[in-house]
Amino acid sequence: MKNQRAKRSLGQNFLIVLWPVRMMANKAMVKPGDTVVEIGPGKGILTKELLHSGAHVIAIEKDDALYTKLLSVFEEEIQSKKLTLIHGDVLEQDISKITKKKSYKVVANIPYNITGLLIPFFLESAHQPASMTLLVQKEVAQRICAKDNKESILSLSVKVFGKPVYVEKVGRTLFRPSPRVDSAIIHIENIHPGFKNLAEKKDFFEIIKKAFNSKRKKISSTLKDRPIEPDLKDKRPEDLSLEDWRRLLR
Repeated sequence: MKNQRAKRSLGQNFLIVLWPVRMMANKAMVKPGDTVVEIGPGKGILTKELLHSGAHVIAIEKDDALYTKLLSVFEEEIQSKKLTLIHGDVLEQDISKITKKKSYKVVANIPYNITGLLIPFFLESAHQPASMTLLVQKEVAQRICAKDNKESILSLSVKVFGKPVYVEKVGRTLFRPSPRVDSAIIHIENIHPGFKNLAEKKDFFEIIKKAFNSKRKKISSTLKDRPIEPDLKDKRPEDLSLEDWRRLLR
């Protein structure tokens, strides 16, 4: 698959070294018997590592040419049912159906252009993964994990469902073509439903979006219609922890 060129329209950047995929598989603690969903296997560098761990891999590839190449490269693994290769858009898949409602992990080098859609697609699913180990844009990884101790809609949207951990930077020179920015591995563990019901979920996302629309203002100004405990009134949205937001909900 050396001659397969990346398509910028699909956000393709192919890893050319092994250590990041080995680190991802290790962080996800992939072991024999696991079911692992991989998004955009590309040339199969991560796929090979996941298969080597003994897991059953479900790889979803949208690109026509790459899908055809992968069918050839992994012909033996597909026939032995170690690998299920799906041709299509991950955002159009019924995850509970393709995983046969089994517990599963997501391990993937995901295109930058669908990161904002893909993470909530899994975290808000009725059939959530046990964990997600992702290679994403470094800046996005830092925001998700609130590396500067400042929360955002993105970080709170992840933390309400699980615990994100910043694992390691992966430099731009380790990809072909080389993207304009660095990447990083993140691991989301302890994934859970997050809310008691849909009404609570709706309320949570409504108040954080309303507050962050004026994120430089104190929440006592942006959330005037809500009772706010004295120790929170003078704080700005980015300074409130997930537990603070849960207190506001209660």
